[in-house]
Amino acid sequence: MIGESQGTIISDREEAVQRAIEVIRYQNGELRFYIREFKEFQFALDPLEASGGPRVAKLMAEHSKAAGVGPMAAVAGVLADLAVEEMLKAGASVAVVENGGEAAFTSDRPVNIALQAGDAPLSKRIGFKLEEFPVGVATSSGLFSHALSFGEAEAVTVFAESAGLSDAAATAVGNVVKGDDEQYASRLGVDTGLSIKGVRGVFVLYRGAVGMGGRMPSIIGVDPGDPNELSIDIGRR
Repeated sequence: MIGESQGTIISDREEAVQRAIEVIRYQNGELRFYIREFKEFQFALDPLEASGGPRVAKLMAEHSKAAGVGPMAAVAGVLADLAVEEMLKAGASVAVVENGGEAAFTSDRPVNIALQAGDAPLSKRIGFKLEEFPVGVATSSGLFSHALSFGEAEAVTVFAESAGLSDAAATAVGNVVKGDDEQYASRLGVDTGLSIKGVRGVFVLYRGAVGMGGRMPSIIGVDPGDPNELSIDIGRR
């Protein structure tokens, strides 16, 4: 755990892991200081500008504006992006940062990720094989999450050009997945996600109905007990 961030860092270089820890700690501090001066930034449910803020706040504002949500919806993903950026500067070929369930990936080999959705039947039983990098992945839930969502989906997972964008977009998608028509709600969620520039693929799990669209990675079965499988969990704690 680093400040308010809790997650997983994977790399082929020890120095890169340390650099990631340092940048997350530093950017967390920068954000906390900014929020003390600009309290509205923390609680806004709609996009806000951060022209005078630190880089972490500016990226949060940029991605949340693209998705039409409040800036804090992108915080975990943006911190993961900034950490991976620093890891690559340290010469890493594998740079994976999962921060509270939102993750940024750059890798010279495939990475398997497991979908975590509380006690839903598919939780930690299915996942995705990532083979195109860099990519950001985020999952939002209206049922199994402490994060604010106005929807009712077990899980929506978004694949995008960055973790910050996927984080914000997952919130936007999750907000619209609700109501008695499972197929319609799932389709609306997929369409909402794909309408956001930079989003590559969207997966929605709602009341047993699955919706997906865009450029999706391969869906795989996951064995949580297999010690030989490189797999990390995605989904808000």
